[in-house]
Amino acid sequence: MQLSEKGQKLIGIYAQMVTEGYTRKDGEFVAEAFNDFELRPYRAQLKTIMSQFQVETVLDYGSGGSDWQAAGFDPDSGQAAMDYFGLKQLFRYEPARGVDERQLADAVINFDVLEHIFIADLPAIIRDLFCHARKLLIVNVACYHAAAQLPNGENAHITVRPPLWWKGMFDSIAPEFPDVSVMLICSEGWRKSMAFDLFNAGKWHADDKFVIVN
Repeated sequence: MQLSEKGQKLIGIYAQMVTEGYTRKDGEFVAEAFNDFELRPYRAQLKTIMSQFQVETVLDYGSGGSDWQAAGFDPDSGQAAMDYFGLKQLFRYEPARGVDERQLADAVINFDVLEHIFIADLPAIIRDLFCHARKLLIVNVACYHAAAQLPNGENAHITVRPPLWWKGMFDSIAPEFPDVSVMLICSEGWRKSMAFDLFNAGKWHADDKFVIVN
C-alpha cells in the first residue's frame, strides 16, 4: 500500500504529536497524544457481534496507545480487553508509533482513524482494512471537527464528511470482499454516534431484490 506524498507527511506529523504532544483549539496543551482506548464505550455492543462471528483474532488498525493487556478495560469485571472479548491473538498497526503487525485476522477494528487520513488515500486504506479481515470489519469514524490541532494549525480531523458519505465509501469497496461483513459506526459528536445495519456485499447477490437498502 503506497500512500500519497501528503499521506506520508501526515504520518510524520502524527508521530511528532505522539512524541511532543499537541495543542487543542482552546489553547490547552495535551502531552499524551492518541492514548485513549476509543472502543471502550462500545465494548458491550462489540462483544455481542464479535461473539456472533466467533472472533478469536483481531487486528487493531490504527491502535494508538491502546493496551489490550491492561486490566480494567471493563470496569465491572476488571478484565483486560483481550480477556473481555475472549481473544487468542491481538495484532496492532500504528505507523505513527512504528508498529506494523498487519496480518489476516478474524476481525479488523478501526476506531477513530479514518477522519485523520488524507482524503485521496482513503480508498487504499479502506481496501487495506478489508484485505486483513477474514470475517468482520468494525469501523468507527468521527464526522465532526476535533478539539486537537495539527502542529501546522489545521484541525486534526482532516477529512470530515457526513455518515452517508462514509457509508458510500464502504459500499463501493465492499463488493470486492464478499466474505467480509461490515459494522460501520459514525460519530456525529463526542460520544454521539449512530450505527448502520451490519452488511455483507456477498449477500446482496443472494437477495432476490435489485434494490438493497442496508
